[in-house]
Order: sequence, then C-alpha cells, then structure tokens
Amino acid sequence: MKLLWMILLLSISWSLKADNIFIEAESFDNKGGWVLDNQSMKQMGSSYLLAHGLGIPVKNASTKFQIENKGKYRIWVRTRNWVKKWDQTAAPGRFKVLLNGKALEKTFGTEKAEWHWQNGGIITLKAGENKIELQDLTGFDGRCDAVFLTSDMNMLLPDSGNELADFRRNMSEEPIIPEDGGEYDLVVVGGGIAGCCAAISAARLGCKVALIQNRPVLGGNNSSEVRVGLSGLITQQPYPQLGNLVDELGPVGYWNDWEAQQDTSSLRSKQIMKILRQEPARKIHNAGPFFIYEDNKKLELLQNEKNLNLFLNTQAVDVQTKGNKIIAIIGKNIESGKEYIFKGQLFSDCTGDGEIGFLAGADYRMGRESKAETGELRAPLIADQLVMGTSVQWYAEDTQDISVFPNCPWAIQFNDTTCIPITRGDWDWEVGLNDNQITEIESIRDYALRAIYGNWDFLKNKSKMKEQFARKKLTWVAYIGGKRESRRLMGDLVLREQDILNNIQYEDATFTTTWGIDLHYPKPIPGIKEAPFLSYCDVQDIKPYAVPYRCLYSRNIENLFMAGRNISVTHIALGTVRVMRTGGMMGEVVGMAASLCKKHCTNPRYIYLKYLSELKTLMKRGIGKPGFPEAGNIN
Repeated sequence: MKLLWMILLLSISWSLKADNIFIEAESFDNKGGWVLDNQSMKQMGSSYLLAHGLGIPVKNASTKFQIENKGKYRIWVRTRNWVKKWDQTAAPGRFKVLLNGKALEKTFGTEKAEWHWQNGGIITLKAGENKIELQDLTGFDGRCDAVFLTSDMNMLLPDSGNELADFRRNMSEEPIIPEDGGEYDLVVVGGGIAGCCAAISAARLGCKVALIQNRPVLGGNNSSEVRVGLSGLITQQPYPQLGNLVDELGPVGYWNDWEAQQDTSSLRSKQIMKILRQEPARKIHNAGPFFIYEDNKKLELLQNEKNLNLFLNTQAVDVQTKGNKIIAIIGKNIESGKEYIFKGQLFSDCTGDGEIGFLAGADYRMGRESKAETGELRAPLIADQLVMGTSVQWYAEDTQDISVFPNCPWAIQFNDTTCIPITRGDWDWEVGLNDNQITEIESIRDYALRAIYGNWDFLKNKSKMKEQFARKKLTWVAYIGGKRESRRLMGDLVLREQDILNNIQYEDATFTTTWGIDLHYPKPIPGIKEAPFLSYCDVQDIKPYAVPYRCLYSRNIENLFMAGRNISVTHIALGTVRVMRTGGMMGEVVGMAASLCKKHCTNPRYIYLKYLSELKTLMKRGIGKPGFPEAGNIN
C-alpha cells in the first residue's frame, strides 16, 4: 500500500507541471450565504462550506481562478450526502457547481455518506480568468470541502487520512515549514469564556500572551453561534474578587431571575434585576437573539488588552514537545490554510475537548468512571463511555404572513403523539450522549438537525395544530454544536463528587463552584424508534465549594494548564464545574498562576509546592474591574 501511494505521489508531482487547479471551498472570495464549518476539521482534514438555510436556498458562494491553457478538464468536488447513513434514497444537501455562469449537469451531495470526491465530468475552460460558483438547491445543509480541476483525466484522488493531507499540501503548494507566529510566556488555546479570562488575566499581570481561537468570534458556547447563557455565581468566598473579569466579558445579559436573587451582592442583584425588567429579551438565557451574547464586546476587550495577541480563525492542529514539555503549537487558519507556529514557555488548554493535552500525550479520561474506582454515589457500577451531550438549539418567530416549510421525508418522522409543539429548542435538545463527542461531532450535529427539521415539518405541514404554526417561521438553528463533555485532562488531584458534597477543604482552594451537580441523560420519546435527541437533567444541590488549584494543571505534561470543562474532575464532578462563569474564574486563576511561573521561572506544579501563598495573594486582590462595570448608575 505504501509503495502504491509513493507511485501516486510521483504521478501527482508530475501532474503539478500540467494544468491542475485546487480550490479549497473555505477560501472562496465570496462565501455568499454559505457558512464556514470546522468542527470536524481534525477528522475530515479541512474546514468546509455549509449551506445552512433552514430550508431556503442560500446565496451562491463564488471565487475566480486563472488557468494558462484553454482545454478540457475533469472536475472533482469533495462533498458528502449527509443523511445517507440514515436514509438510502434522499439527498437534502444538493447543490450545483457553476463554471462561468453555466451549471454543470451533475448535481452534487447526492452520493456517498462519507466525505469523498464526486466526479463532475469533463468540462471546457477558457484561458485566463474563470469563475466558479456553488449553487445551493435546498437550504438543507449541503456541504463542499474543495473543488479540483485537472487536465489529467486518469488522476487518482485520495479520500482520507495522511494521503489526503499530502495531496492537499502538494496541490495547494502549502509551505512545509509553518510561518512564525511569535514566542510567548503563555499560549492559550480556546477562546471561550475560560480561555478569554486566562489570556486577559495573564496579560494584565505582565505575561506576553497569545490567544488562539478556531472560530471568527469569541465566547465559545456563549457566542452568538451557539447561544448558551452564562451560568454559575461569581465573586464568592473565599476569594470574592474572582469573577470580576467574567463580568467585564458579559455582565449585563444572560442572567436569569434565580441567579440574580442568589447573588451575594445586594447592589449587584438590584442592578441585574433592573436590567432584566428594562430589557426582557435578556431573560432568555439560551437560544436568544444574537445581540444579547455581545460578540463585539468580547472582541474589543481582547483586542484592546496590552500584552495580548489574538489569533481568530486558527485551529490548533499539532503540538511540538520536548520530553514532557510542550514547546510549540501549530495553528492552521481555517480559511486560508496557512500554518503558523506559536512557541511558548507555558500553555493553557481551554479547548473544551482537551485537544492540546491529547496531542501532547497528557493523561485524560472520557466517559464515566466506575463506583469502585471513585467511590462516588452516582457513579455506575461499571465504567462506560456515556457523556453529557451536545445541544443544538433553535427558535421560531411570528410572522405576519403564512410561512411555508418544505417537507422533510429524510428527517426523523413525528406524529401527533410524538411531536413537540414548541417554538424554541433549549439546552435539552441534546444529542450524542452515547457517542464520541470529538470524532463523531459532524454526525452528532447532523442527527440533531434531522430531529429539529422533522419536528418542524410535522408541526407546519401535517399536525392537528398546523393552523397555530402557520404564521411561525423557523428563524435560527445553531450549526455549531454546544458541547458539554468530552476529554477531561488529569491533574495532580482529580475532584470527586464526595469532595464537593462533604465540603472537603483543600489548602489550595481557588475558584468557587455554585452550580448543582447537574448530570444529563438521554430522554427517549415513546413511539420514536431512533436514538434520543432530547435529554433530562438530574441535579444534586450543593453548597458553594472552592475547587483545588491542582485540578488546573496536567499531572504529566510539565508546562500545561487547563481551564473550562476539560479540567481534572470525574464525570460526576464535571456536573458542577462545567458552567461558563465558573470556567471564567478558572481562567482568572490560571492567568495568575502563569504570571507566577514567569516570575519564578518555574512550572504549574511548583506554584502549589512553593508559591501557593503568592497565588492566594493574587486571588484576594483579583484581576478584574470590580463593581459590575457597564451597569452604569443603575440604583
């Protein structure tokens, strides 16, 4: 097999001298209504364009390219039929390719379930400038990874793995050596609330910081792409200054009445309650209008921070290590494909998936530990791979005129007994609890889309209540999934359920978790034979609990911190620390510890062993602006 591929590479190298045009769809000059999806970039080799139109075809994506010689070319399009694993006949993600304004005879996105090169036939191109367009036909999530045109009619194209990666690099002529992205005291990977707080905290304490985020917006699950509200109380004992930085990122919105009433600061509670009364939209915690998630506010805060360099649209694809230390991160721009190398003394994995730790060889866990291993009351007798899943939220809005929605025979099928007559899908539209949330994320998200579209199709077109839904339009459906759990990186201490319930006090207590131990499980619907797409929660109330610092760094990668849902906890304990305000406080502590590592030329473990008193001093002082900034003079 290896010899065959070497022969193929030689043929590719020879073909480079001929006429080959390789175009990554994500690099199109004009993306039209298509959106950029990189959730499964590690698994399928690239980001891609997605026609996410909610049943209405999106505007064409287009780009121009030059060729030297007029002539005949074979065109290949890398795509997939995203519902084929569930349906043998339908192809809702259909699209056409237009060359110089003329549509090819072939319709794409209709064949295999897996990503593959679909043969578009032979076409004739003119010398000079040509234009290619992607024309969505359905609005139902057609997808295109790349287009390849070649004058070699017999060229073989690889579909996956290292062979495909080599093919991409050869055809796009990407440089083998990544471009220098700089050298830093701390490299933070992941621009959710935890990562943003870690980066700002370290920068304000004198560290030179790089923050690498794989999307065009910051906030992670709290961005307008996912729309999960911030939960968990901040500014708690024993370090009531922790959390002020979280307030700078998003203080006004995302509160619900209960959280405001429980807040320990009476002035702050009054401020929050008044804002909620003045702006009722902010009481929509999840799946709300985009503006309440304040993407621009987060961006401005990070961009204006001294000592901090922000790299958006950059996916961390590899790490370089020396012994048990990380020395650099390799990042790849999800639009241009250009690679960068970010060197650092310290690194913080805020990816949620523990991707940096995984690539570096850090110890990690996935799924549920057994009761024998952890001694936890709610742990199963036998360890398994059940995790909390991915939410794909959505909502519909009222319209003046009757709104139509296409029939979706390829989606999950409902009837008057099984349908869910609502206009907003919240956190409990949760899928993939029995699947691998990293390697199967595209399929997990797609399954959620089949549930949402199928339910809405029935409500609009077939149900006894269809008159009630006639003037309601499906307005927003997330295409970036909101994950809760995947890898957890193991630290010197692994927090357990009984630590929290028995209020075990550790000398290295840091941020305080207040959310109940909130675990999610699949919720089947009687009458639907397909896998569950809803979940239910089982919550154990807790008293506020200060989590040990030793949960925030890797036990076997010497210079790796972590903050967010991938810290060192059991599956059960994750139920309380995973919410985002709590994660933001983790980031604040990580930034403080990183500054002490720089000051003493040491690693995260030695902050616990030798400099814990200095960390406590920083936590008492805090790094954020106190007083609920942006609430103004509300009394």
